[in-house]
Amino acid sequence: MRLPAFRRFLLAHLISAAGSAMAPVALAFAVIGQGGGAGSLGIVLTANTVPTVVFLLIGGVLADRMSRSRILFLGNLGAGAAQGVVAVLVATGAATTAAISVCACVSGVSSAFTAPAAQGVASRLVPPEQLQQANALVRVPRNAVKVIGPVIGGFVVALTGPAWALGWDALTFVVAALLLSALRLPGAVSPGGSGGLVADLRQGWAGFKSRVWLWSYTLSGTAVVAAWLAGYQLLGPIVAARSYAGAGSWGLVQGAFAAGLLGGTFVCLLWRPQRLMLVCVVTSSGLMLPLAALGLGLSLPWVLAAAVVAGAGTDVAIVAWSTVLQQQVPDDELGRLSSLNSFGEQIAIPVGYLLVAATSAYWSSARILLVCSAVILVAGVANACVRDVYRIRRV
Repeated sequence: MRLPAFRRFLLAHLISAAGSAMAPVALAFAVIGQGGGAGSLGIVLTANTVPTVVFLLIGGVLADRMSRSRILFLGNLGAGAAQGVVAVLVATGAATTAAISVCACVSGVSSAFTAPAAQGVASRLVPPEQLQQANALVRVPRNAVKVIGPVIGGFVVALTGPAWALGWDALTFVVAALLLSALRLPGAVSPGGSGGLVADLRQGWAGFKSRVWLWSYTLSGTAVVAAWLAGYQLLGPIVAARSYAGAGSWGLVQGAFAAGLLGGTFVCLLWRPQRLMLVCVVTSSGLMLPLAALGLGLSLPWVLAAAVVAGAGTDVAIVAWSTVLQQQVPDDELGRLSSLNSFGEQIAIPVGYLLVAATSAYWSSARILLVCSAVILVAGVANACVRDVYRIRRV
């Protein structure tokens, strides 16, 4: 916190999170409000995810070649513009599934470039021994805002409609972009090979597949992330609208998950485990709990409790994973290897969305949620059987 550049980075995360915490609730009910159901919401979420997957590897190469602060500036600016258009469309009654999907596509492209760049910022702002604390501190304001953001967002949507929440999200993206542009991180981390983009990707792939702990966790994450997002983001709002109290109750669930995230962040500030990879595998498996609670039709308090536990485990896993990457991967490869990890985890998400949207015509939402929960459990157990997971220790 004594480093001015790190404080600026932290403030940008806080401001961006203040808007993004409301966005999922607003977006889901914007689609539902214009007459869409699980199918329409699945199309929108797929339109957001596919461009991210397609451009992610290019984003990883650029994160190792260009100024990461410039990439973050342009990416946040693009996301803000896309969200602003959605807000105007919803406010004027001109929103359609197709129009929202186009804006979601633009936002997805922005994410493809900002995610690898953001992964490598903390390691350039703080000394190695402070990386876990830095990663945790970056998540403190984001998670603190997420505790009340979804709750406020749910009630804002219920009282005034989703346009105001979406407009606020757009504004925070723009402010965060301006803050990140002033970080002035140096230019290219790596000048790139003589073979250009393809050679850089091949080099990154060689480094990726040589690390068993990296590709095994990524493979497990392919199943875990797809099952979690398909169940939580797609079916969660639908189940809340049908079986609970709509936007208000879904906002509470997201707020409970965020409260767990915040709790997990403080755990990471105090706890310094040695076997970081094993911690990642075990704690990320907690995502099965809210899906199981919703699928079993448990009362709202039980769903909220499951969301808190899942959130805590998720944040511990995220901080531990970021620390492992930053400590085990050289800085000039970090963008590419983190993008390969993200690519692997996200490549199945569109398939998951579309599969759940199609299956919802034949299976009940409860049954699909239970299947998603089981997939997460099986993937976690399989990854825990990998010997290399136990070898990776804190530097």
